[in-house]
Amino acid sequence: MSQDSHAANHPYHMVTPSPWPFVGAMGAGVLAAGGVLYMHDMTPWLIPIGLGLVLLTMYLWWRDVVREATVEGHHTPIVQIGLRYGMALFIASEVMFFAAFFWAYFNASLYPTEATGFQWPPVGVEVFDPFGVPLLNTLILLLSGCTVTWAHHELRKGNQRGTVQGLIVTVLLGILFTSLQAYEYAHAAFGFTEGIYPSTFFMATGFHGFHVIIGTIFLIVCLFRAARGHFEPDHHFGFEAAAWYWHFVDVVWLFLFSCVYLWGS
Repeated sequence: MSQDSHAANHPYHMVTPSPWPFVGAMGAGVLAAGGVLYMHDMTPWLIPIGLGLVLLTMYLWWRDVVREATVEGHHTPIVQIGLRYGMALFIASEVMFFAAFFWAYFNASLYPTEATGFQWPPVGVEVFDPFGVPLLNTLILLLSGCTVTWAHHELRKGNQRGTVQGLIVTVLLGILFTSLQAYEYAHAAFGFTEGIYPSTFFMATGFHGFHVIIGTIFLIVCLFRAARGHFEPDHHFGFEAAAWYWHFVDVVWLFLFSCVYLWGS
């Protein structure tokens, strides 16, 4: 037979063995152990080691995935369907994270106890003005949702320059949002451990801020890939995944602004 015996005769991607799941699991374990030890005033040196292993795994594993998609051509339409399902399920799991934080917030706010002075916000807590930095950040995130959609539209038209421009603006807006969030935290009138309101506030908004940082990094990677011509009008799931994630971050912030900042004031 002249046909290569190793050539694929199906549209699926049979992933080759990779060390990165094992290395990532070890890194996550070291990072978790280091965090526990640090919180018990023990050695802090495990944290940077674990974090370094996790970041190294992320870079090398995603580098392999990018190579599989753009160089080796393994991401066929059938494979892309599986990737879409995977990303959708990942975002659904993230929704459950935020559901827990909102549950804690509403439980404390709808049923105030003696510890909060039987009112919400609790007695003595000076909350943020929702029409200051929070409203500005809301407008920034909504605008960033528009710019990432603009970039996606230009990509589907085959306009690489427009795609790069839209991503640059989106990344800058994400950085601006994070900067304003840090400014707000620095001027908070309460600390994380000063009661149920500060705890739920910082957990919900801080976890969201962490997602904004992740989404910004996601978009930066897409920006470099778009500039190098990795994306095609009909083959760019990496960009679509980043856009889905960014829109998810937008929607969560709208709930945070409405419930925590506006209603909670």
